[in-house]
Amino acid sequence: MAKKKEVSIEEKLRALYNLQLVDSRIDEIRNMRGELPLEVEDLDAEVEGLSKRVDKLNTEVEEAETAIKEKKIFIDEANARIKKYKDQQDNVRNNREFDSLSKEIEYQELEIELAEKHTREFGAKIEHKNQVIEETKAKLEERQNHLEHKKSELDGILKDTQKEEDALSKKAETLKKDIEERLVKAYERIRKNVKNGLAVVTIQRGAAGGSFFTIPPQVQMEIASRRKIMTDEHSGRILVDQELAKEEEDKMHKLFANI
Repeated sequence: MAKKKEVSIEEKLRALYNLQLVDSRIDEIRNMRGELPLEVEDLDAEVEGLSKRVDKLNTEVEEAETAIKEKKIFIDEANARIKKYKDQQDNVRNNREFDSLSKEIEYQELEIELAEKHTREFGAKIEHKNQVIEETKAKLEERQNHLEHKKSELDGILKDTQKEEDALSKKAETLKKDIEERLVKAYERIRKNVKNGLAVVTIQRGAAGGSFFTIPPQVQMEIASRRKIMTDEHSGRILVDQELAKEEEDKMHKLFANI
C-alpha cells in the first residue's frame, strides 16, 4: 500500500489561506444579494397572508348573504302566519280565541322586527367587509407586483453568481480534503467567531490583519519561517506571512477569473 504523502506545515498554511480566499469570495457573492432573499421571503409571506385574508372576508360576506336570505324567508313565513291568524280572527267564537290569535300576531310582528334589524346589521356588515376586501385586494396587488420585481431582481443576481458560487463551494470542499480535520474545524470555528469571517490573516504593519495589537518581531520571524501554525493571541486568527499570502492571492485570482 502506497504511503500517504506527508503534508508540510507550509503546504497546510497555503491550503488554509487558499480556503480563506475562496470563502471570502463566496461571502462577497452572498453580500451582493444582501437582504434580497429575506425580503423576497417576507413579501411572499405577506402576499400569502393578504390572499388568505381576502378569502376569509369573502367567506364571511357569503355567510352574511346566506343569513340575509334566511331572514327574508323567515319574514315571508311570519307574514304568512300573520295573514292566517287574521283570517282566523274573522271566524272566532269568543274573545279568548281572538285574544290568543292577537298575541300570536303580535309575537310574529316582533319576530319580523327583530329579523329586519338583523337583516340591516348583516347588510351593513357586508358593505363594510366589501370595502375592506377592495382595500385588501389593492394592497395585495401592490405587494404582488413588488414581490415579482424583487424575485426578478434576485433571479438576475442568482443567474449571474450561482454558477460561480457553486464552483467555489466545490473548490472549498476540495481544499478541505488537503487539510487535516482538526485544522478545518478550528478554521470554521474562528470564522464563526469573527465579524468579517477572516480566520486566516497576514501580518500588516506589525499586527495581525484587523487587529491593533503588535506582534513581537521574534513571533513574526517564526510566522515567516512557516515551520509551525501560529495564531494571534488576541483574536485567535491563524497567521501567515505576506509573501506567502501574495503568492496564493495571485494564483487564486487567476482561478476566480476563469470560473
